[in-house]
Amino acid sequence: MTETGTGTTPDTPTCPFDFSRGLEFDPSLAELMNQGAVTRIRLAYGEADAWLVTGFEGVRQVTTDQRFSRAGIMGRDYPRMTPEPIVSAESINVLDPPRSTRLRTLASQAFTKGAVERMRPAVEAVAGELLDAMAEQGPPADLVRHLSDELPQQTICTLLGIPAADRPAMRKYAHQLLSTAPEARQGAADAKRELRGYFGAMVAERRRAPGDDLISALAAAQEGEDTFDDEDLAVMSLTLMLSGHDTATCEISNIAYLLLTRPELMRRARGGPESLSRLLDELLRYIPFRKGVGIPRVALADVELGGVTIREGDFVHVSYLTANRDPERFAEPDTIDPDRPAAPHMTFGWGGHRCIAAPLAMVELEAAFGGLLARFPGLRPAVEEKDVVWDTDTIRRFPLTLPVSW
Repeated sequence: MTETGTGTTPDTPTCPFDFSRGLEFDPSLAELMNQGAVTRIRLAYGEADAWLVTGFEGVRQVTTDQRFSRAGIMGRDYPRMTPEPIVSAESINVLDPPRSTRLRTLASQAFTKGAVERMRPAVEAVAGELLDAMAEQGPPADLVRHLSDELPQQTICTLLGIPAADRPAMRKYAHQLLSTAPEARQGAADAKRELRGYFGAMVAERRRAPGDDLISALAAAQEGEDTFDDEDLAVMSLTLMLSGHDTATCEISNIAYLLLTRPELMRRARGGPESLSRLLDELLRYIPFRKGVGIPRVALADVELGGVTIREGDFVHVSYLTANRDPERFAEPDTIDPDRPAAPHMTFGWGGHRCIAAPLAMVELEAAFGGLLARFPGLRPAVEEKDVVWDTDTIRRFPLTLPVSW
Protein backbone atom coordinates (compact mmCIF):
# COMPACT_ATOMS: atom_id res chain seq x y z
CA MET A 1 0.00 0.00 0.00
CA THR A 2 1.35 3.44 -0.91
CA GLU A 3 2.31 5.61 2.05
CA THR A 4 2.07 9.05 0.51
CA GLY A 5 -1.04 10.88 -0.52
CA THR A 6 -0.17 14.39 -1.62
CA GLY A 7 -1.00 13.47 -5.23
CA THR A 8 -2.73 10.63 -7.04
CA THR A 9 -1.64 7.11 -7.84
CA PRO A 10 -2.94 4.95 -10.71
CA ASP A 11 -3.98 2.03 -8.48
CA THR A 12 -6.13 4.09 -6.10
CA PRO A 13 -9.81 3.20 -6.61
CA THR A 14 -12.21 5.99 -7.54
CA CYS A 15 -15.15 5.90 -5.15
CA PRO A 16 -18.30 7.65 -6.37
CA PHE A 17 -20.17 6.65 -3.18
CA ASP A 18 -23.44 7.02 -5.06
CA PHE A 19 -25.22 3.96 -3.64
CA SER A 20 -28.78 4.87 -2.71
CA ARG A 21 -30.78 1.62 -2.67
CA GLY A 22 -33.06 1.79 0.33
CA LEU A 23 -31.11 1.71 3.57
CA GLU A 24 -28.78 -1.11 2.60
CA PHE A 25 -25.18 -0.45 3.57
CA ASP A 26 -23.06 0.83 0.68
CA PRO A 27 -21.20 -2.25 -0.66
CA SER A 28 -18.20 -0.13 -1.68
CA LEU A 29 -17.83 1.11 1.90
CA ALA A 30 -18.19 -2.45 3.16
CA GLU A 31 -15.45 -3.57 0.80
CA LEU A 32 -13.14 -0.78 1.98
CA MET A 33 -13.78 -1.86 5.57
CA ASN A 34 -12.76 -5.40 4.63
CA GLN A 35 -9.52 -4.15 3.07
CA GLY A 36 -8.35 -2.67 6.36
CA ALA A 37 -8.81 0.04 8.94
CA VAL A 38 -6.98 2.56 6.69
CA THR A 39 -7.23 2.49 2.89
CA ARG A 40 -6.69 4.80 -0.11
CA ILE A 41 -9.53 6.39 -2.09
CA ARG A 42 -10.08 8.89 -4.86
CA LEU A 43 -13.23 11.01 -4.91
CA ALA A 44 -15.06 12.69 -7.77
CA TYR A 45 -13.67 16.16 -6.99
CA GLY A 46 -10.34 17.43 -5.67
CA GLU A 47 -6.67 17.51 -6.48
CA ALA A 48 -5.46 14.41 -4.67
CA ASP A 49 -6.22 10.99 -3.30
CA ALA A 50 -6.99 10.59 0.39
CA TRP A 51 -6.68 8.10 3.17
CA LEU A 52 -9.96 6.67 4.41
CA VAL A 53 -10.14 5.60 8.06
CA THR A 54 -12.99 3.16 8.67
CA GLY A 55 -12.57 1.57 12.12
CA PHE A 56 -14.13 3.10 15.22
CA GLU A 57 -10.84 3.53 17.10
CA GLY A 58 -9.08 4.97 14.06
CA VAL A 59 -11.88 7.47 13.48
CA ARG A 60 -11.79 8.39 17.16
CA GLN A 61 -8.04 9.05 16.92
CA VAL A 62 -8.24 11.18 13.78
CA THR A 63 -11.10 13.29 15.17
CA THR A 64 -9.34 13.97 18.48
CA ASP A 65 -5.66 14.14 17.46
CA GLN A 66 -4.58 17.71 16.72
CA ARG A 67 -2.02 16.44 14.23
CA PHE A 68 -5.01 16.13 11.88
CA SER A 69 -6.30 19.57 10.88
CA ARG A 70 -9.56 20.70 9.34
CA ALA A 71 -8.24 24.25 8.93
CA GLY A 72 -5.35 22.94 6.85
CA ILE A 73 -7.62 21.96 3.97
CA MET A 74 -8.75 25.52 3.26
CA GLY A 75 -7.21 27.11 0.21
CA ARG A 76 -6.62 23.68 -1.31
CA ASP A 77 -8.68 21.71 -3.80
CA TYR A 78 -9.31 18.99 -1.24
CA PRO A 79 -10.91 15.61 -2.13
CA ARG A 80 -14.68 15.77 -1.72
CA MET A 81 -18.01 14.55 -3.07
CA THR A 82 -19.50 17.89 -4.17
CA PRO A 83 -18.23 20.10 -6.99
CA GLU A 84 -18.24 23.19 -4.77
CA PRO A 85 -16.91 22.87 -1.21
CA ILE A 86 -19.90 23.02 1.16
CA VAL A 87 -18.10 24.95 3.89
CA SER A 88 -16.61 28.44 3.89
CA ALA A 89 -13.22 29.22 5.39
CA GLU A 90 -14.91 30.97 8.32
CA SER A 91 -17.09 27.98 9.24
CA ILE A 92 -16.60 26.37 12.64
CA ASN A 93 -16.53 23.05 10.77
CA VAL A 94 -13.10 23.89 9.36
CA LEU A 95 -11.55 25.56 12.38
CA ASP A 96 -9.02 23.97 14.73
CA PRO A 97 -8.46 24.47 18.45
CA PRO A 98 -8.15 26.82 20.20
CA ARG A 99 -10.43 28.98 18.04
CA SER A 100 -12.93 26.20 17.36
CA THR A 101 -13.00 25.33 21.07
CA ARG A 102 -13.77 28.95 21.97
CA LEU A 103 -16.64 29.19 19.47
CA ARG A 104 -18.07 25.79 20.41
CA THR A 105 -17.99 26.72 24.09
CA LEU A 106 -19.99 29.85 23.35
CA ALA A 107 -22.47 28.13 21.02
CA SER A 108 -22.99 25.14 23.30
CA GLN A 109 -24.57 27.44 25.90
CA ALA A 110 -27.66 27.44 23.68
CA PHE A 111 -27.80 23.63 23.53
CA THR A 112 -27.30 22.51 27.11
CA LYS A 113 -29.68 19.84 28.40
CA GLY A 114 -31.71 22.45 30.25
CA ALA A 115 -31.84 24.82 27.29
CA VAL A 116 -32.98 22.10 24.91
CA GLU A 117 -35.61 20.84 27.36
CA ARG A 118 -37.02 24.36 27.41
CA MET A 119 -37.28 24.12 23.62
CA ARG A 120 -39.17 20.80 23.77
CA PRO A 121 -42.71 22.25 24.17
CA ALA A 122 -42.20 24.47 21.12
CA VAL A 123 -40.88 21.56 19.04
CA GLU A 124 -43.77 19.34 20.14
CA ALA A 125 -46.21 22.12 19.28
CA VAL A 126 -44.78 22.43 15.76
CA ALA A 127 -44.93 18.64 15.33
CA GLY A 128 -48.54 18.64 16.53
CA GLU A 129 -49.54 21.34 14.05
CA LEU A 130 -47.90 19.45 11.18
CA LEU A 131 -49.62 16.21 12.11
CA ASP A 132 -52.95 18.05 12.44
CA ALA A 133 -52.52 19.29 8.88
CA MET A 134 -51.72 15.77 7.66
CA ALA A 135 -54.80 14.36 9.41
CA GLU A 136 -56.98 17.11 7.96
CA GLN A 137 -55.79 16.31 4.43
CA GLY A 138 -56.56 12.63 4.98
CA PRO A 139 -54.89 9.53 3.60
CA PRO A 140 -52.85 8.86 1.62
CA ALA A 141 -50.39 11.54 2.71
CA ASP A 142 -46.70 12.05 2.06
CA LEU A 143 -44.90 11.84 5.41
CA VAL A 144 -41.80 13.51 3.98
CA ARG A 145 -43.71 16.57 2.84
CA HIS A 146 -45.86 16.82 5.96
CA LEU A 147 -43.30 15.99 8.65
CA SER A 148 -39.69 15.19 7.67
CA ASP A 149 -39.11 18.26 5.53
CA GLU A 150 -41.08 20.60 7.72
CA LEU A 151 -40.32 19.82 11.36
CA PRO A 152 -36.51 20.32 11.35
CA GLN A 153 -36.76 23.34 9.06
CA GLN A 154 -39.54 25.03 10.98
CA THR A 155 -37.82 24.29 14.28
CA ILE A 156 -34.42 25.74 13.38
CA CYS A 157 -35.86 28.63 11.37
CA THR A 158 -38.19 29.52 14.25
CA LEU A 159 -35.34 29.32 16.75
CA LEU A 160 -33.14 31.49 14.55
CA GLY A 161 -35.96 33.95 13.89
CA ILE A 162 -36.01 33.43 10.11
CA PRO A 163 -39.28 34.80 8.70
CA ALA A 164 -41.65 32.29 7.11
CA ALA A 165 -41.38 34.07 3.76
CA ASP A 166 -37.61 33.41 3.64
CA ARG A 167 -37.74 29.71 4.48
CA PRO A 168 -38.34 28.31 0.97
CA ALA A 169 -35.12 30.04 -0.13
CA MET A 170 -33.25 28.46 2.81
CA ARG A 171 -34.39 25.01 1.66
CA LYS A 172 -33.37 25.71 -1.94
CA TYR A 173 -29.92 26.93 -0.95
CA ALA A 174 -29.35 23.93 1.32
CA HIS A 175 -30.20 21.55 -1.53
CA GLN A 176 -27.86 23.38 -3.91
CA LEU A 177 -24.95 23.09 -1.48
CA LEU A 178 -25.45 19.34 -0.99
CA SER A 179 -25.75 18.43 -4.69
CA THR A 180 -23.11 16.10 -6.15
CA ALA A 181 -23.72 16.91 -9.85
CA PRO A 182 -20.83 18.64 -11.71
CA GLU A 183 -23.23 21.19 -13.22
CA ALA A 184 -24.34 22.23 -9.71
CA ARG A 185 -21.07 23.99 -8.89
CA GLN A 186 -22.10 27.51 -9.83
CA GLY A 187 -25.46 27.16 -8.11
CA ALA A 188 -23.73 25.99 -4.93
CA ALA A 189 -21.29 28.91 -5.03
CA ASP A 190 -24.18 31.32 -5.52
CA ALA A 191 -26.09 29.72 -2.65
CA LYS A 192 -23.12 30.04 -0.33
CA ARG A 193 -22.74 33.74 -1.19
CA GLU A 194 -26.45 34.44 -0.73
CA LEU A 195 -26.55 32.69 2.63
CA ARG A 196 -23.44 34.48 3.87
CA GLY A 197 -24.98 37.84 2.98
CA TYR A 198 -28.37 36.91 4.46
CA PHE A 199 -27.02 35.89 7.84
CA GLY A 200 -24.57 38.79 7.93
CA ALA A 201 -27.50 41.18 7.59
CA MET A 202 -29.55 39.25 10.14
CA VAL A 203 -26.76 39.40 12.73
CA ALA A 204 -26.43 43.15 12.25
CA GLU A 205 -30.18 43.51 12.73
CA ARG A 206 -30.18 41.43 15.94
CA ARG A 207 -27.29 43.46 17.33
CA ARG A 208 -29.43 46.56 16.86
CA ALA A 209 -32.67 45.03 18.11
CA PRO A 210 -32.24 41.77 20.08
CA GLY A 211 -35.20 39.41 20.32
CA ASP A 212 -35.95 36.09 21.96
CA ASP A 213 -34.42 34.08 19.10
CA LEU A 214 -31.29 31.93 19.04
CA ILE A 215 -29.16 34.46 17.14
CA SER A 216 -29.85 37.08 19.80
CA ALA A 217 -29.03 34.53 22.51
CA LEU A 218 -25.75 33.62 20.83
CA ALA A 219 -24.93 37.30 20.41
CA ALA A 220 -25.28 37.67 24.19
CA ALA A 221 -23.35 34.47 24.99
CA GLN A 222 -20.19 35.05 27.00
CA GLU A 223 -17.46 32.81 28.40
CA GLY A 224 -15.10 34.91 30.47
CA GLU A 225 -14.30 37.78 28.13
CA ASP A 226 -15.08 35.75 25.01
CA THR A 227 -18.06 36.65 22.84
CA PHE A 228 -19.01 36.07 19.20
CA ASP A 229 -17.93 38.71 16.71
CA ASP A 230 -20.33 39.43 13.85
CA GLU A 231 -18.55 37.24 11.31
CA ASP A 232 -18.34 34.22 13.60
CA LEU A 233 -21.97 34.62 14.60
CA ALA A 234 -23.16 34.87 10.98
CA VAL A 235 -21.29 31.70 9.99
CA MET A 236 -22.48 29.86 13.12
CA SER A 237 -26.09 30.79 12.33
CA LEU A 238 -25.65 29.64 8.73
CA THR A 239 -24.16 26.33 9.93
CA LEU A 240 -27.08 25.74 12.30
CA MET A 241 -29.57 26.49 9.55
CA LEU A 242 -27.92 23.98 7.21
CA SER A 243 -27.84 21.32 9.92
CA GLY A 244 -31.57 21.79 10.34
CA HIS A 245 -32.05 20.83 6.69
CA ASP A 246 -29.76 17.82 6.80
CA THR A 247 -29.40 15.15 9.47
CA ALA A 248 -32.76 15.46 11.24
CA THR A 249 -34.70 15.62 7.95
CA CYS A 250 -32.96 12.50 6.65
CA GLU A 251 -33.30 10.61 9.91
CA ILE A 252 -37.04 11.27 10.36
CA SER A 253 -37.66 9.92 6.86
CA ASN A 254 -35.31 6.96 7.27
CA ILE A 255 -36.61 5.94 10.70
CA ALA A 256 -40.19 6.21 9.48
CA TYR A 257 -39.31 4.00 6.50
CA LEU A 258 -37.87 1.32 8.79
CA LEU A 259 -40.85 1.43 11.15
CA LEU A 260 -43.27 1.13 8.24
CA THR A 261 -41.43 -1.77 6.61
CA ARG A 262 -40.44 -3.74 9.73
CA PRO A 263 -43.46 -4.46 11.92
CA GLU A 264 -41.32 -5.66 14.83
CA LEU A 265 -39.69 -2.22 15.01
CA MET A 266 -43.07 -0.49 14.88
CA ARG A 267 -44.24 -2.61 17.81
CA ARG A 268 -41.11 -1.68 19.75
CA ALA A 269 -41.59 2.02 18.98
CA ARG A 270 -45.09 1.86 20.45
CA GLY A 271 -43.77 0.47 23.75
CA GLY A 272 -43.64 3.82 25.52
CA PRO A 273 -41.24 6.81 25.69
CA GLU A 274 -38.28 4.88 27.12
CA SER A 275 -38.62 2.07 24.59
CA LEU A 276 -38.93 4.63 21.78
CA SER A 277 -35.81 6.54 22.90
CA ARG A 278 -33.70 3.35 23.04
CA LEU A 279 -34.92 2.32 19.61
CA LEU A 280 -34.24 5.76 18.12
CA ASP A 281 -30.66 5.69 19.39
CA GLU A 282 -30.04 2.24 17.90
CA LEU A 283 -31.59 3.26 14.58
CA LEU A 284 -29.37 6.34 14.46
CA ARG A 285 -26.35 4.05 14.78
CA TYR A 286 -27.61 1.63 12.15
CA ILE A 287 -28.91 3.95 9.44
CA PRO A 288 -26.49 5.08 6.68
CA PHE A 289 -28.01 8.56 6.53
CA ARG A 290 -25.52 9.98 4.04
CA LYS A 291 -23.39 8.85 1.13
CA GLY A 292 -19.66 8.36 1.49
CA VAL A 293 -17.69 10.89 3.48
CA GLY A 294 -17.80 14.51 4.60
CA ILE A 295 -15.08 17.09 5.26
CA PRO A 296 -11.51 15.73 5.34
CA ARG A 297 -8.53 16.69 7.47
CA VAL A 298 -4.90 17.13 6.52
CA ALA A 299 -1.99 15.61 8.44
CA LEU A 300 0.30 18.22 10.01
CA ALA A 301 2.99 15.62 10.70
CA ASP A 302 3.79 12.02 9.85
CA VAL A 303 1.42 9.77 11.81
CA GLU A 304 1.36 5.98 12.18
CA LEU A 305 -2.21 4.75 12.04
CA GLY A 306 -3.66 1.33 11.36
CA GLY A 307 -0.35 -0.08 10.15
CA VAL A 308 0.40 2.64 7.58
CA THR A 309 2.30 5.91 7.65
CA ILE A 310 0.18 8.93 6.89
CA ARG A 311 2.58 11.58 5.66
CA GLU A 312 2.54 15.26 6.51
CA GLY A 313 0.30 16.99 3.97
CA ASP A 314 -1.83 13.92 3.21
CA PHE A 315 -5.59 14.28 3.17
CA VAL A 316 -7.49 12.02 5.56
CA HIS A 317 -11.19 11.20 5.45
CA VAL A 318 -13.04 9.34 8.18
CA SER A 319 -16.27 7.40 7.80
CA TYR A 320 -18.73 7.66 10.66
CA LEU A 321 -20.90 5.17 8.78
CA THR A 322 -18.29 2.42 8.88
CA ALA A 323 -17.32 3.31 12.46
CA ASN A 324 -20.94 2.68 13.43
CA ARG A 325 -20.68 -0.79 11.86
CA ASP A 326 -17.33 -1.74 13.40
CA PRO A 327 -17.75 -5.23 14.93
CA GLU A 328 -14.99 -4.49 17.44
CA ARG A 329 -17.20 -1.73 18.86
CA PHE A 330 -20.70 -3.10 18.23
CA ALA A 331 -21.48 -6.82 18.35
CA GLU A 332 -23.37 -7.94 15.23
CA PRO A 333 -23.30 -4.37 13.91
CA ASP A 334 -25.50 -5.07 10.88
CA THR A 335 -28.39 -6.09 13.16
CA ILE A 336 -30.83 -3.62 14.69
CA ASP A 337 -30.80 -4.44 18.41
CA PRO A 338 -32.72 -1.98 20.62
CA ASP A 339 -31.44 -3.88 23.67
CA ARG A 340 -27.82 -3.38 22.69
CA PRO A 341 -25.65 -2.30 25.65
CA ALA A 342 -25.33 1.48 25.66
CA ALA A 343 -22.25 2.69 23.76
CA PRO A 344 -21.89 6.08 22.07
CA HIS A 345 -22.03 5.99 18.27
CA MET A 346 -20.77 8.49 15.71
CA THR A 347 -23.88 9.55 13.81
CA PHE A 348 -23.53 13.12 15.14
CA GLY A 349 -19.75 13.06 14.73
CA TRP A 350 -17.02 12.80 17.33
CA GLY A 351 -14.46 14.96 19.06
CA GLY A 352 -14.09 18.67 18.46
CA HIS A 353 -16.47 18.69 15.50
CA ARG A 354 -19.34 16.68 16.99
CA CYS A 355 -22.64 18.38 16.19
CA ILE A 356 -23.39 20.83 19.00
CA ALA A 357 -27.10 20.73 18.12
CA ALA A 358 -27.36 16.94 18.56
CA PRO A 359 -29.53 17.32 21.72
CA LEU A 360 -32.01 19.39 19.71
CA ALA A 361 -32.07 16.76 16.94
CA MET A 362 -32.96 14.10 19.50
CA VAL A 363 -35.82 16.24 20.82
CA GLU A 364 -37.07 16.64 17.24
CA LEU A 365 -36.98 12.87 16.68
CA GLU A 366 -38.78 12.16 19.94
CA ALA A 367 -41.41 14.80 19.18
CA ALA A 368 -41.86 13.56 15.62
CA PHE A 369 -42.33 9.89 16.45
CA GLY A 370 -44.02 10.34 19.81
CA GLY A 371 -46.63 12.49 18.13
CA LEU A 372 -46.88 10.44 14.94
CA LEU A 373 -47.43 7.08 16.63
CA ALA A 374 -49.90 8.48 19.17
CA ARG A 375 -51.91 10.36 16.55
CA PHE A 376 -52.00 7.57 13.94
CA PRO A 377 -52.25 4.15 15.62
CA GLY A 378 -53.10 2.52 12.29
CA LEU A 379 -50.19 4.08 10.37
CA ARG A 380 -49.08 1.94 7.43
CA PRO A 381 -47.36 2.38 4.07
CA ALA A 382 -49.55 3.44 1.15
CA VAL A 383 -47.17 2.11 -1.53
CA GLU A 384 -45.10 -1.03 -1.87
CA GLU A 385 -41.55 -0.89 -0.56
CA LYS A 386 -40.13 -1.22 -4.09
CA ASP A 387 -41.98 1.93 -5.17
CA VAL A 388 -40.37 4.25 -2.62
CA VAL A 389 -38.18 6.82 -4.43
CA TRP A 390 -34.80 7.70 -2.91
CA ASP A 391 -32.59 10.76 -3.17
CA THR A 392 -29.92 10.31 -5.85
CA ASP A 393 -28.90 13.96 -6.38
CA THR A 394 -27.18 14.89 -3.11
CA ILE A 395 -24.84 13.45 -0.51
CA ARG A 396 -27.85 12.49 1.63
CA ARG A 397 -29.72 9.18 1.76
CA PHE A 398 -33.43 9.32 2.45
CA PRO A 399 -36.76 8.67 0.69
CA LEU A 400 -37.93 11.65 -1.31
CA THR A 401 -41.53 10.70 -0.68
CA LEU A 402 -43.08 8.29 1.83
CA PRO A 403 -46.83 7.88 1.21
CA VAL A 404 -48.70 6.59 4.26
CA SER A 405 -52.25 5.71 5.18
CA TRP A 406 -54.04 5.05 8.47
